[in-house]
Amino acid sequence: MSTPSDCRVSDTHEWFRVNGTTVTMGITKHAADELTDITYVQMKPAGTSVSAGGSVGEVESVKTTSEIYAAAAGKIIEVNSTVEKDPSLVNSDPYGAGWLVKLEVADASAIMALPDGAAYDKKHGH
Repeated sequence: MSTPSDCRVSDTHEWFRVNGTTVTMGITKHAADELTDITYVQMKPAGTSVSAGGSVGEVESVKTTSEIYAAAAGKIIEVNSTVEKDPSLVNSDPYGAGWLVKLEVADASAIMALPDGAAYDKKHGH
């Protein structure tokens, strides 16, 4: 599964899909595969402000717990409650039903400066 071309991807394997000032984010298929079976997802609640590089929550797998980081400052405006109930969606559909949070950002330029899906896939041998 290649990373969608409309996604920007951070060095810590989060993907970001920008639509105006709303940014949907999740973790890449590469990251989900590295974590193996994701067993638990806990995001910070809607209304939480996060800084650039700040944590929006964490995902746990049978191997480890990983913090999920925002690439731009903003406020969490929506949490994917479906994925909190069914964490396996992060493995099976990381760019669709497995999204994690939506952020409201004032400035998405830091996100838009990240590599796109094709560049990320090339770097990670996909």
